[in-house]
Amino acid sequence: MRLYVPHDERRPQPEPAVTNDALAFAIGIGGWIIGAAVVVGMLSAPVSFDPARVLATIAVGLVLGLAGLLVSLRQRRARR
Repeated sequence: MRLYVPHDERRPQPEPAVTNDALAFAIGIGGWIIGAAVVVGMLSAPVSFDPARVLATIAVGLVLGLAGLLVSLRQRRARR
């Protein structure tokens, strides 16, 4: 086994995989919205949990997801 391969013996770098980042962020945002609906539905249930903390976590997830979606859409427009 060689730890170093000379430059002229190396294989070329593969092309980067084409992904749809906007779709991935949109699916994640949908998951956070479903989570928010579940938490709002559980507010009337006699379950002991801290709704403020859970809703704050969901809000942070939504904000980060929207930011990621905007960045991915902006990068897609810049590539065109």
